[in-house]
Formats: sequence, C-alpha cells, structure tokens
Amino acid sequence: MALRPLAAGARVTGIITLLTDFGTSDGYVAEMKGTLLRLAPGASVVDLAHDIPPGDIAAAAYAIGRSWRAFPPGTVHCCVVDPGVGTSRRALAGQAGGMAFTGPDNGLFTHVLASTSASLVELWPGRPASATFHGRDVFAPAAAKLALGAGLEDLGTPVRDPVLLRAPMLLHDGDDIVGEVVHVDRFGTLVTNLPGSLVRGGQVRIGAAVLPLRTTFADVPPRSPVAFIGSGGTVEVAARDARAEVVLGLGVGAEVRWSARTRTGG
Repeated sequence: MALRPLAAGARVTGIITLLTDFGTSDGYVAEMKGTLLRLAPGASVVDLAHDIPPGDIAAAAYAIGRSWRAFPPGTVHCCVVDPGVGTSRRALAGQAGGMAFTGPDNGLFTHVLASTSASLVELWPGRPASATFHGRDVFAPAAAKLALGAGLEDLGTPVRDPVLLRAPMLLHDGDDIVGEVVHVDRFGTLVTNLPGSLVRGGQVRIGAAVLPLRTTFADVPPRSPVAFIGSGGTVEVAARDARAEVVLGLGVGAEVRWSARTRTGG
C-alpha cells in the first residue's frame, strides 16, 4: 500500500538504515548521511554495515536478508553495494513487510524478496548524478522521499523481474540434507543454509571434517571445529579461538551434509 506524502517541509522521525561496501575511511558514508539528513530532517540514520567486501553482492544480500526484520515498521533500508554503478543496471525502490528499500537491481535484495511479497519500481532519473556515486545521488534521495511518506508510484515505474542471485543448493539425499556454505562472517564462521528446524542431533560433514552437532564454541577444545545451530536459525561451523575458514580451508559454496545417523569413513 502506498504511503501518503507529507506536507512540504515536514520532518520525519523514522529510521533510515545504511548498508554499503564503502568502509569508513574516505567520507563516502558521511556524504550519504548528510544527503539523508538534509532531505529528511529528523530521520534517525542507523548503520547496518559498511565493511562488506568491495563489490560482494552476495555478502550484502546475506546481511540485509538477515537484519531487515529486526527494525520497526516504516523503516527505510538504503543498500548500496553496486559494482555496476553507472551502467544500464536498474535503480530500485520497493516496499515489503511494512518497510521500504532502495538500492541497485543486482540481486542485493534476493533474500528479502524470497521471504515476503514486495512491490518494486525502477527509479525515474532525477537530478544529474555522478556516474560513480549513485549511493549519494540516487539511492539516498529516494530513501529520503520514502521516509517522508512518498509512495512508490511517486518514484518510478513497476518492476516485476528483479535480478536474483542463484539459489544455493538445498536438497534431500535419502535421510540426509545437503546444502552449502552461503556466508563467511568476520570471525571466519561458515554459515550454511541447512535449516536448524530440520536437524536434531546427528552429525555434519563439511570437507574432510565430520562433526556432531553441539551447542556453542566452548563445547570443543581450542582451534577445533564445531557445528551448531547459529543465531540466524541455520547450521554454522566455527572453530574455537580460530577461523573455521582457515582451519578447514573452506569458504562460500562448500558442500555441507547433515546426517541423522552417526557415520565414519568417506
């Protein structure tokens, strides 16, 4: 449902979040925040993350897909990880789950769109924009308009075919469930797409490691890998006091298999 635009000069007291791969050493995030606060006075600007690996759309999609529902209705999420900036890729705004979004049409919103129904538009061209900084010149202004109550019909034309990232493997192999590593967090933990709701006990095989499901890091000796159901609701593999990606030599895309029965050997 479209929001009713507020009167000219109105102040917004809602939340606008920012997710980028800009880091915090160059002032790019500050320029976006300044734009948002100038165009939407009174908004609360919240940093989701700015240390997404440069151009890593999948990592950005994971971050916004996991965190967006933690915010109250009416929040606007402005997400800019955009290696195609300045090209023909579309600029999007959308509404889903009582919140609004703006960012590039490159798969960044894959997990949001997979979890709920959404309405999307391609943003109409606005004022002349830098070919390399659509975060400041395109997405922040659109986020400010959404925060002030603009409806999608005020911002662009409908989009029904957004770009989506490849769906990670998740299948049943007999009694086993087979998935893959979908994210590596800053601690080196291997986050998988194996749903915690479907696994109870048993063991997890990842690379050469066969690990019983435990509860937390302290359930194994230092530098040992451990499998558990993480705070995001899926199976994760960490290493106590170490990085599992280094200890196991694995990363995004690695196969992971849960078995209800304990097995040994290859």
